[in-house]
Amino acid sequence: MKHNYSIDEFIRQTKQDESENDYFELETPRMLEVNLNGDVWAKMGSMISYNGSIRFEREGILEHGIGKMFKKAFSGEGASLMKADGNGKLYLADQGKKITILHLNNEAITVNGNDLLAFEPGIDWDIKLMKKVAGMMSGGLFNIRLEGRGLVAITSHYEPLTLLVTPDQPVMTDPNATVAWSGHLQPEFKTDVTLKSFFGRGSGESVQMKFSGEGFVIVQPFEEVYYSQSNQ
Repeated sequence: MKHNYSIDEFIRQTKQDESENDYFELETPRMLEVNLNGDVWAKMGSMISYNGSIRFEREGILEHGIGKMFKKAFSGEGASLMKADGNGKLYLADQGKKITILHLNNEAITVNGNDLLAFEPGIDWDIKLMKKVAGMMSGGLFNIRLEGRGLVAITSHYEPLTLLVTPDQPVMTDPNATVAWSGHLQPEFKTDVTLKSFFGRGSGESVQMKFSGEGFVIVQPFEEVYYSQSNQ
């Protein structure tokens, strides 16, 4: 079998697809193309490349009010966002993680702060700190609740799995493997010493998240360990 390893063939196989022009496009499973005509919020440091006339700004410290600024001081750099504004193509990625695009239709979703890649500016968002778990896990845990109408891009290590939560079937997860959940679910944190050796290998291995009610939880086959700014 003869292979063609020429540069022309490589370019043909890997070049950007000019035929797709939706606002969010998966250019590859691990790279998001934003066809920008206006602005977008994205994770700080996620920009890989861009063309056109695009201006980047770090999230203004008072842009979202004193409440969010106060919470950001406790959530470290993981929740930092940037705003890209202008016209052009913007390419975003985060450590080679797989990207999933979700369209919120007057719905809410809560995303682990480390797993949020980008979202449309019309969506309301707020940082939720998991204060109870801060002492149990390195760096604690923070999440971002997104609500309204528009596109959200989240990331996961490898392929995500969605688990359905029903009133008669609560779901327990490892916090380090939990990516997102439907916005109305309120997870409880449980410490179960009897499961310490079995449930996860991270620093908070005896801590579980328990989801009860009606909704869904997205998990990944990987345990991310988060570090607060002070631990970096």
